[in-house]
Amino acid sequence: MTLTNYWWLLIWLVVAGGLLSIMVPKRQVQVLGKTEYRWSWPAAIFLICPYAVWCMNRKNFGDTEVYRQTFYSIPTSLGQLSAYLTENTKDQGFSIFTGVLKTIIGNNDKMFFLIIAIFQLLCIVYFFRNYSNDYLMCMFMFVASTDYLSWMFNGMRQFIAVCIVLLAFGLVLKKKYIPAIAIILLASTIHGSALLMLPLIFVVQGKAWNKRTLLMIFGVGLAIMFMGQFTSILDSLLAETQYSDLVTNEIWINDDGTNILRVLFYSIPMILSLVGKRFVDEENSPVINMCVNCSICTSVIYALSAASSGIYLGRLPIYTTLPGYVSCVWLIEHMFTKESARLVKIVLIGSYIVFFYYQLHIAWSVL
Repeated sequence: MTLTNYWWLLIWLVVAGGLLSIMVPKRQVQVLGKTEYRWSWPAAIFLICPYAVWCMNRKNFGDTEVYRQTFYSIPTSLGQLSAYLTENTKDQGFSIFTGVLKTIIGNNDKMFFLIIAIFQLLCIVYFFRNYSNDYLMCMFMFVASTDYLSWMFNGMRQFIAVCIVLLAFGLVLKKKYIPAIAIILLASTIHGSALLMLPLIFVVQGKAWNKRTLLMIFGVGLAIMFMGQFTSILDSLLAETQYSDLVTNEIWINDDGTNILRVLFYSIPMILSLVGKRFVDEENSPVINMCVNCSICTSVIYALSAASSGIYLGRLPIYTTLPGYVSCVWLIEHMFTKESARLVKIVLIGSYIVFFYYQLHIAWSVL
């Protein structure tokens, strides 16, 4: 089953998701000591099955061919893998994972893409189902925002790291920092950008809009105002790493930054949380507090990428984007009356569909 029309990404979600939400009753679960109602696991997994198959059968979208050639270049025997790792020292966790996988599946690139997609989607299902009271809406935001295409078709390796980091979310909530840090370090062997989460797990802890998040906003504001000095500092910090030429290479210099429309669009959860801060404070839920703070991190990093490099810095907010969807859905349901919340959701869904069309038709020219 090959994805021939990208509208199917939304059509399946709306039709199948709508039917499942009506026909399959929600289950009672315990989340941090509270009784919540969630989608059943079979229904939640059934909904994402086509997305795994579409990942497996994708053609040359984004960096797909680069990943395919990388897959082919990694040896199929563990004996040869050691020599390969000696010559290829960057993000070796991905090479080791691929090499071990190839001993089982051989040179079957479709199976390679399928296994990775299944892992990524199961992590997303676990996160949204566990922490959101509206799993379907969160999945819609993930797909309609083009995160699904951007990260599972294009930035596949980094999104593996993102999904591994998502598994540490519950540990951070319980302040079990040592295992959480261990998981983040494991993710960094897949993609070094995961190290960004080491300081951020302490920023997002605590009350929504706490002093640490405000300090981050202030710091990013200064970086934007004094971009020349910021890039000089960043260049010095990265001097002895694999990213030593990050701010001096041609890609960074010629990069116009993240599109301002994308920055504004991904700031919707943060803006809602600011307007509805009273509701967040009254609930004082550790989950919602952390998700709100993640949405703040997403917005400020995107703002920084708009003023510098969308190609490099614009990839970083994905680590905090998904929790922002959870907070956005929660805020809509708690800030408004039932009738108003329904109307706000309709407007939000319409806005996401327009953004989906803009991104695929105008920005990417694939629709």
